[in-house]
Amino acid sequence: MTHDIVQLLSQLVAINSINPDLVPDGAGETEIAAFVAQWCRAAGLEVEIDEAAVGRPNVIAVARGSGGGRSLLLNAHMDTVGVAGMDHPHEPEIKGNRLYGRGSYDMKAGLAAILMVAAQAKQLNLRGDVIVTAVCDEEYASIGTASVVKRVHADAAIVTEATAMDICTAHKGFIWLEIETQGKAAHGSEPSLGVDAIAKMGSVLVGLEALGRELQAAPSHPLLGAGSIHASLIIGGQELSSYPERCVLSVERRTVPGESPELVSAQVQQILDRSGNADPQFKAALRTLLVRDYSEIAADAPIVQLLQQHIVAAGRQPRIFGAPWWMDSAILSAAGIPTVIFGPGGEGAHAVEEWVDLDQVRECADILLKVVQDFCG
Repeated sequence: MTHDIVQLLSQLVAINSINPDLVPDGAGETEIAAFVAQWCRAAGLEVEIDEAAVGRPNVIAVARGSGGGRSLLLNAHMDTVGVAGMDHPHEPEIKGNRLYGRGSYDMKAGLAAILMVAAQAKQLNLRGDVIVTAVCDEEYASIGTASVVKRVHADAAIVTEATAMDICTAHKGFIWLEIETQGKAAHGSEPSLGVDAIAKMGSVLVGLEALGRELQAAPSHPLLGAGSIHASLIIGGQELSSYPERCVLSVERRTVPGESPELVSAQVQQILDRSGNADPQFKAALRTLLVRDYSEIAADAPIVQLLQQHIVAAGRQPRIFGAPWWMDSAILSAAGIPTVIFGPGGEGAHAVEEWVDLDQVRECADILLKVVQDFCG
């Protein structure tokens, strides 16, 4: 497996799979999905192409068991972020035990590992199914995994995002909100006629900053700490000589278990209500744009315990931790699939220099194969 997994990872990194919703001319997942599908068919796996949207394919590949065993889903995304500032992003380069290139760390190493594991599992005569889902669009809106869970169910899942061989059992969710303050357009020389929508957003920004401090002062989760909120984007106005009639603020709220979309909306609405009570001219609307749930699995869940057992047997003492960023595991968990995150280490997710530790890629695949044997056997 040693030589093959490095070769496979190199082939995956060499394929441009930039998410087109992040970068307008991004290549998307069509080419890499075709490669993954062909590779899986050659390995004897059952293959299905699932179009999450037009031109946005997932690959579902199954090492079919003989029956009567538990099924395990192995998930990795095929898309990457952009490559601005990188010299040769899709020319994989090996230096020592590192492989450099866009997507090597986030997360084509995890994808290569699960493909190799599924190919090996095909030869083991397991009772349960081993299901690989190579998905699109994780870097933007995760339409890939959202589509997969409509077609596939399993007794447990492992998402092979990079964890440096530690075990991630929880991660934060996020909610994107939009606040619009309403003013009244008028010539800049006529202050009695105009209402400045941008200025009206000032009390909202102050309120959001205060809420952020309150959240940070009261961490509520043992692994994830506190939720957070910040202003991300602001637009408004027509031209320099006019009072702006509208101002739109985009807000991101990171959530921890126990913080529902309803709670988040109520917290922000309270800020708007206070502004309105203090200023009769204040008018604002709140909209929720996107909700992505947090994810959490108990440390004593069978798939977590089994994974930990095999990591320890490989000579490591894995840290169990919570991640502040969001992953597709939340969608799998919400679909009723107990999901844990485990993958190799490296550096440079979304950075100009990105690399993965090849020793850990090999070790990750070896550990996952042992987990598959025990869980699905």
